[in-house]
Amino acid sequence: MSQDFSRTLVGEALVGDGPEVAHIDLVIGPKGGAVDDAFVTSLASPRMGHTPLLAVLEPNLPAKPSTMIVNKVTIKNARQAALMFGPAQAAVAKAVMDSVAEGVIPREKVEDILIVVSVFIEWDAEDKKKIYENNYLATKMAIKRAVRSEPRVDEILFRKDTARHPFA
Repeated sequence: MSQDFSRTLVGEALVGDGPEVAHIDLVIGPKGGAVDDAFVTSLASPRMGHTPLLAVLEPNLPAKPSTMIVNKVTIKNARQAALMFGPAQAAVAKAVMDSVAEGVIPREKVEDILIVVSVFIEWDAEDKKKIYENNYLATKMAIKRAVRSEPRVDEILFRKDTARHPFA
């Protein structure tokens, strides 16, 4: 299915459990649109405990399309920051690039769109490998869902009375 990248796409995914659970919310949108405005505003307006950062595979090797990570939970210490600026950052970048390599995001669109990814790192998370794996899988799933406009409203309506939120 060919997706229209001229509008804002929204994706969400939760992978894993325990303190290394990954919950990703993301938006994908065209440069010059609302996602672009949010991207630039957030990057230019860091706040204590909430420092937006670009998704990079390694320093000097950013993901394309340009992808910004914002943290959902206030970063309170260097250990938690290292988890965000390490395994989570690399996992998001790798998921974006694998989505391009697999054609989920068309290669010819990477300079025309931006992605903003909201990442959750629990305060007592410790396992770098699980953080990487869970955030990688959740980001890939959220991108695919955004591009495919999933889940469809019929599925949501069908499951609305039986759905159970794991943290409710």
